[in-house]
Amino acid sequence: MKKKLTEMSLGELWQLFPIELRESRSEWWNDYQEIADKLNSWLPEEAVVRIAHIGSTAIKGIKAKNIVDVLVEFTSETNLESMAQILESNGCIIMSVSETRISLNRGYTPEGFAEKVYHIHLRFAGDNDELYFRDYLNQFPELAKEYEALKEKLAIDFKYDRDQYTLQKSSFVEEMTKKAKALYGVRY
Repeated sequence: MKKKLTEMSLGELWQLFPIELRESRSEWWNDYQEIADKLNSWLPEEAVVRIAHIGSTAIKGIKAKNIVDVLVEFTSETNLESMAQILESNGCIIMSVSETRISLNRGYTPEGFAEKVYHIHLRFAGDNDELYFRDYLNQFPELAKEYEALKEKLAIDFKYDRDQYTLQKSSFVEEMTKKAKALYGVRY
């Protein structure tokens, strides 16, 4: 009998869910729309400020993990844990919790990735640097390609270590986000 995901060590999870990049796919936008519609039907309308497609699958023309990242911003009065519980009751798995952020996954199974996989990031309105990063790389495709090249190298170096894969991208992401905010001002 296979272990439940919650019973697996981090090493076992990384082996089951390696970093693998795929060519850009138009289906990622459709997958985002599908989960956004579900989120809109599951979550209380008055609590949601914005639902947005973020991450590499939201950047045109670059390779990405076959995982659609979604940012859900809530009003400051919203209880994020209650929102996470709603999503958990609809098949999402809570992965990390802090005072101001909760991350959930959907599409992770004890056999590996499902056909459609999502990372859902719950935040309060305004905690949305990923929107600036996405917009900036979409506006400057040469920087998007630079990011893609970095990710390709890291996907080889850290195929079974998601924490290092993410950490090694962070300075590039921070630099581009800073430039985006300088260019766009208060966009969101």
